[in-house]
Amino acid sequence: MTTADLSSSFLRSGKVRDLYRVDDERLLLVASDRISAFDVVLPTPIPDKGRVLTGLSRFWFAQTERAGIVANHLLGVDPTTLPAPFAAAADELRGRVMICRRARVLPVEVIVRGYVSGSGWKDYRRTGAICGIPLPAGLRESDRLPEPILTPSTKAEQGHDQNITFEEAAALIGQELAARVREIALALYRFGAERAARAGIILADTKFEFGVRSDGELILIDEVMTPDSSRFWLAAAYEPGRAQASFDKQFVRDWLEQQPWDKTYPGPALPPEVVAGTRARYVEAFERITGASFERYLAEDVIAVEGR
Repeated sequence: MTTADLSSSFLRSGKVRDLYRVDDERLLLVASDRISAFDVVLPTPIPDKGRVLTGLSRFWFAQTERAGIVANHLLGVDPTTLPAPFAAAADELRGRVMICRRARVLPVEVIVRGYVSGSGWKDYRRTGAICGIPLPAGLRESDRLPEPILTPSTKAEQGHDQNITFEEAAALIGQELAARVREIALALYRFGAERAARAGIILADTKFEFGVRSDGELILIDEVMTPDSSRFWLAAAYEPGRAQASFDKQFVRDWLEQQPWDKTYPGPALPPEVVAGTRARYVEAFERITGASFERYLAEDVIAVEGR
């Protein structure tokens, strides 16, 4: 995509997504192939990664709204329905864009954790809790928690998100709204975990973001249960007490942990085998969860689900 063609509508870039103004009511969210790790955008893109994130988000938005859990910001996905210059860039945008309603973005995001892993495992080993939430003694790495827990954090477009308590989140957005966010996020996690389990995937944890429409309705925004925002584990290989085989960017994190890098910008370039391995894992997550062909999604911009 020639970003210069869209520069007059450009609003901002996040670690992975670029945001454009369509009109007073709509925004265009474009998922790039950039990949970040340890809050640093790496110099090497992952081919088609943005399309995996967009396709899976589209799938989950449809599924969770149909299930009556929560409405969302997705209005459409066809760039040819947009005014110039977006329509002129349709071939490059197709499959990686979501046309979204405007909303007031809440200044917190929430992670729902069903298993002890990642930063949660490090926190638990140090404190016996995750983000201040006490947990039973004796848990092993990757153990399933008795019940999913919700851990909020502040949002950061650049740099590190900061974990906060639920009470601190409530002070930022209001007690009633915070309680609603917690209720919906836990329902989303349970719905996603059940669906993923049928595909042979464990949804270990996942991040959600929310906004409020002009009419006051709380809606789900950004991305939903993708390999970027979640830990997806291969259920057939699951074994508590160690790290798990995954379909997310843990593969990249593991490689980076072995490099002489201080986790500050710029990150190291990824070798071809890590790029290929990451793409393969993302595509497999897409196909297992949706039941659809990723190649067909690339060709036709449809998620054609068969047998489910």
